[in-house]
Amino acid sequence: MALVKENMHITLKQAWTLLREAITQIAPELCSVQHCYERLLAADLLSQRNVPHYNASAMDGFALSSASTAHATPSSPVFLRRDEFARLNTGGVLPASFDAVAMIEDVALSSDGEKLTVAKTLVAGENVRPVGEDVFRGQVIARVGERISPPLASLCATAGIPSVSVQALPKTLFIPTGDEIIPLEEWLSMDEPPAGKVGESNSFLVQGYFSRWGFPVDIAPCLPDNPEVLSEFLLKKAEEYDLLLVGAGSAKGEKDYTFSIFEKYGKPIFRWLLMKPGRPASAALLRRAVAVNLPGFPMSNAVILWSIVYPILQLLQKGDFDESSAIQEALGAEGSEEMSLLVSCSSSPGKEEWLRLKCVEIDGRKMAYPLPSGASALWSLAEIDAVSLLPLESAELPKGSAVSVWTTRRIPWKERILFQGSNDPALERLPSFVRKQGGDLLLRSVGSLAGLAALSRRECHIAAAHLFHAETGEYNTPFIDELFHDPETVVRRRVFFREQGFITKKGNPKKISGVRDLDREDIVLVNRQRGAGTRVLLDALLEEADIHPSAVRGYNRLSPTHFESANRLALGFVDVALGIKSVADALDLDFIPVAEEPYELVYLKEFESLTGLKAVLNALDDKEWRAGVLRMGGYRWAE
Repeated sequence: MALVKENMHITLKQAWTLLREAITQIAPELCSVQHCYERLLAADLLSQRNVPHYNASAMDGFALSSASTAHATPSSPVFLRRDEFARLNTGGVLPASFDAVAMIEDVALSSDGEKLTVAKTLVAGENVRPVGEDVFRGQVIARVGERISPPLASLCATAGIPSVSVQALPKTLFIPTGDEIIPLEEWLSMDEPPAGKVGESNSFLVQGYFSRWGFPVDIAPCLPDNPEVLSEFLLKKAEEYDLLLVGAGSAKGEKDYTFSIFEKYGKPIFRWLLMKPGRPASAALLRRAVAVNLPGFPMSNAVILWSIVYPILQLLQKGDFDESSAIQEALGAEGSEEMSLLVSCSSSPGKEEWLRLKCVEIDGRKMAYPLPSGASALWSLAEIDAVSLLPLESAELPKGSAVSVWTTRRIPWKERILFQGSNDPALERLPSFVRKQGGDLLLRSVGSLAGLAALSRRECHIAAAHLFHAETGEYNTPFIDELFHDPETVVRRRVFFREQGFITKKGNPKKISGVRDLDREDIVLVNRQRGAGTRVLLDALLEEADIHPSAVRGYNRLSPTHFESANRLALGFVDVALGIKSVADALDLDFIPVAEEPYELVYLKEFESLTGLKAVLNALDDKEWRAGVLRMGGYRWAE
């Protein structure tokens, strides 16, 4: 069945409407009381028994008639004969002839057990649990839609309920597809995975979220990009499962067969969303199942799980879902709140767009900045503190704009500090040691100059710089003096000296010896972003050698970190990069020394009382971290 045009390239809200119209709730099922924990009730639950079902003693003591204790006091007790009382333990059956229980501390039993002295006047029913005191027969003890907690399950058993009607748990199957997919066990056993192949990891993403949501999911074997194989498998499983999730094959490539199968054998619900990432998703009714085509990239996969699959599960189980809270529930977020953007953000016009965010509090103001937005970027998905779904009309959001976010983890607001500044692999190892000291450190590599500027604007707590000033021959001081009105408010801590130099391929095949080789026609450079200390050093070297930047091939090819620059070189995209020795050593590349530079941390004196900053300063003296830095190579301590 062909999909109508109106159901293509639609908003998330339109997709929700179509899903509501297409999906029917699964019939309830009976579940034994022994296995009903955490299930949702499909009907009100009525007690089948009185609880307790007999008049029971509420404590250890003596059953008696309350009338026989009239006017009894410690100074004027009453005395009861053996036939006027009976010894009871807690929970014991109250004899029909008695209506109260005297506590042991209010009575005294004679040595022969024939006489009971009572020093307190009792009233009828005292210290007695009457029939039905907890629950009476026919009482509603829980209502439809409520989750069965351990206490409620225990009450069900006590109330004589052997099984309960619960909302059915949809049966789901995730089906990874693609000729490029390698099963995870095989992938993990490989020393060097072949180019063009990827490990099947999306099943972990699916399983993780389903476990969080309390739903079962099965994982099928990887299927090849073969329409006949996929069709046969889907049609068979559509008779066994309520929900089929097909991984990958969602775009328009020559091997993307999934939606054509949906059209041929099922009833399409929608195709393509006005959402980034996640646009290629589609859904259909396929025999007795709902089928969803999940995009293959991790972030695209995740957002469709949050925004489409979770609502479908709610429709199958409960018959509806709450649009205002569905995504929040899917994320496991405690709630949503408003934060301001630490940097400007561009959004694709006409599409809802997901932002992956890290969050920090500076001067009492909660702020967030986006992580890399590529749909295939799994690291940034694992790193997020929060996500935000920007509306269709969003385009350019300037710095300071308010955005509504869902937090995805507990954020240590009071312990966390934000670093902005020069990238360094040794510093990237520091956050774990900061946490040992009771703090939390976020690292945002923006370059030395941008980091100092951010600190001057109070947009971070700490920065790092290694800026060479060609006119004076000094590092950092001229730049700090220019950016801060009163340099006395700034604290500088020199961490180490590190070696900068030209990094080349192993064996230096282009025979690069120094800066004067950079204007050769056969040499391609990868540079750092404007304001990075490494770029400032390169510009000084070029000026000293009387080489104009325009003469250097690749001068405008930019990389944000030392490792990314060196990786581009190792992959053969460029011939040379200016960077630090530890990175060259890590990637087994050649290194031509140019300078030993001081690497300094810079912060405002008034921030010294912050828990996170104290933890950073303590972590810098950690012997384990310092030993690890020396093993990296190319560093020398400042002392």
